[in-house]
Amino acid sequence: MFKRIIAATLLSFSLASTSTAGGHSKDIVDTAVAAGSFETLVTAVAAADLVDVLKGEGPFTVFAPVDAAFKALPAGTLESLLKPENKSKLASILTYHVLSGKVMSSDIIGKKLEVTMVNGSTAEIDATDGVKIAGANVIQADIETSNGVIHVIDAVILP
Repeated sequence: MFKRIIAATLLSFSLASTSTAGGHSKDIVDTAVAAGSFETLVTAVAAADLVDVLKGEGPFTVFAPVDAAFKALPAGTLESLLKPENKSKLASILTYHVLSGKVMSSDIIGKKLEVTMVNGSTAEIDATDGVKIAGANVIQADIETSNGVIHVIDAVILP
C-alpha cells in the first residue's frame, strides 16, 4: 500500500508539470507521452490507430492504465493484441477506457453509476469509497488536458 501511495504521488508530480500556467496546452495523447508512465498505453493507442481520435476536440474522459497494469496481463496477451490482425480487438479494449465528455471526480463522488463507454459496452463506476471503474482502482484523478481529463487506473479493464 505504501509503495502505491508513493507511486501515485510521484505520478501526480510528473503529470502536474504537463500543463502551463495559462491553461492546459497538451491534449490527452501529449499529456500521456510527457508523463512517461503510459508508454505501453501510448504504443497500444498508436497500434490501434486511435492517436488522431484522442488528439481530437473531445472532450474525452480517459481511464489510463499505467505501464505496470499492462505487465499484469497474462503472458503474451499484450503482444497478441499489438499484432495488426488484432487491431479491431485492441481498439475495442482501448475505447472501453474512454467516455465521451469530461467527467471530473467531483461529478461522481459518492455515486455508483453504470456508464456507456466509447466502444458501446457498459462499465460500473463506484465512487462510494474511493473510485473504481470495472474493478480497477483510480490511483490519480482529474488530470486535465486541452481536450478532456485523464484518470489513472491500476489495471487494464476488459469489456
